[in-house]
Amino acid sequence: MVPLLLVLLLALILFGAGFAIKILWWVAVVVLVLWLLGFVMRSNTAGGGRGRWYRW
Repeated sequence: MVPLLLVLLLALILFGAGFAIKILWWVAVVVLVLWLLGFVMRSNTAGGGRGRWYRW
């Protein structure tokens, strides 16, 4: 009974980790798209394209 519970626990942990990693990939894609949009918008600003869209 204990090995069966350990296998089920391992499967649950791996499923949760896989779900979390997939969510992190989507977050990374959204951040990349926002960064690219900011880069394009920055280059189209009046003032020679020297505006900054971020604070750092």
